[in-house]
Amino acid sequence: MKKKIILVVSGLLILIQFVRPDRNVTNDRTNDISNTYPVSAPLKSILESACNDCHSNKTNYPWYTEVQPIGWWLNYHVTDGKKHLNFSTFNKMPIAVQNHKFEEVIEMVKEGEMPLPSYTWLGLHEGANLTDAERKIIIDWAGGQMNSLKNQYPPDSLVMKRRSPPPAE
Repeated sequence: MKKKIILVVSGLLILIQFVRPDRNVTNDRTNDISNTYPVSAPLKSILESACNDCHSNKTNYPWYTEVQPIGWWLNYHVTDGKKHLNFSTFNKMPIAVQNHKFEEVIEMVKEGEMPLPSYTWLGLHEGANLTDAERKIIIDWAGGQMNSLKNQYPPDSLVMKRRSPPPAE
């Protein structure tokens, strides 16, 4: 009985190696944040090493993504990260949403919620371990962009509008 269970589990582990998620490698930069907002060389380096794998349309995949179910787990992280913030499509969003995203970047980086601890466990993605100086660069940049938007747009255009609840049936 024990041998049968081991064989079935082993067979399943082998079979799932053939079921792979799509790769996030388009790297379309048409609406990239750097096309509108200045990104210094140090900031660009930080974003590339710590943020863009989950928050852009170009992920650099580590070798262990070839092993399923680890590849599925990482794909979930990338998909979820892009859902919350995608630097590659940043300029498509309304200006109020862009302003709000800068605010979220400040909050998440300041509170240490980004990068996700699961992304840096066991030294798996060392480039994502931000130093205090790198965190300051990101926070100062995002704050500067918010200030720039405040100087360019009327205050009410930078506030996200509340969505109305759907009409009652």
